[in-house]
This record gives sequence, structure tokens and C-alpha cells, in this order.
Amino acid sequence: MLLNPNQDNPALARAPNQLDADFFPLVKSGHIDKAAIISVAGDSVWASSAGFTLKPEEMKNIANIVTNAPGAVDKALAGGLTLAGRTGILAVKTTQAILVGHYGEGVQAGNAAQTVEALADYLIKVGY
Repeated sequence: MLLNPNQDNPALARAPNQLDADFFPLVKSGHIDKAAIISVAGDSVWASSAGFTLKPEEMKNIANIVTNAPGAVDKALAGGLTLAGRTGILAVKTTQAILVGHYGEGVQAGNAAQTVEALADYLIKVGY
């Protein structure tokens, strides 16, 4: 399981919390170019693709939005949204985690969403 890379897979132990495309199915799909799995509380990174870093306040804001914390969406929208080109971020909550995926230009948002949601469905099914 990718959620604790050091525990069960010695190949992943060489780079704690940094998973390359061979081990990170979201990136390997081709629909997501960077991704992370964070705790549902937004206080820790469980895994991330190389070069994808979320700041602590970004993780907390994402967690507040996907857990429907009072005022979280309004606060996020009040800060303004910046769109650069045709890229995007997706966040999907499971029982214990939040999957965050970034898709680049040339990727259909629906394909990216389907990829992230499929992994989220699997994680929910196995208790994560």
C-alpha cells in the first residue's frame, strides 16, 4: 500500500514520502502530472510525487474545504482564484486521506478527475 511507503516495500523506503511514477498510480496514469496523499486533517504528507510540495497552510486549507469546515469555501474564494493556462488541481477525500492531483495543459479535467476518483474509491474500499 502506498500510504506508508517505508513499512511494506523496501523499494519505496529509499525515498521516504517521495514516490516516482513507477510507484504512484496517479502520475503513472498520464492524466495527473504531480500528486500527493495527505492526511484528512491536513497536517501531514503521506506520499507525494517528486517535485510536488504542499505548504502546511495549503494542506490545511484543502482539508478544511473537503471536510466542509464552516466558512472554508468562502475563505478560499475570498482570497481569489488564480488560473494559469489550462491546468488544475483536484482534491478527493477518502476516509483517512485526501488525494491531491495536479493536471497540466492538454489533459481533460474529466479524465484527471476520473483518475483521482478511481484511486479514492479503491482506498475507501480498503479502509483508507
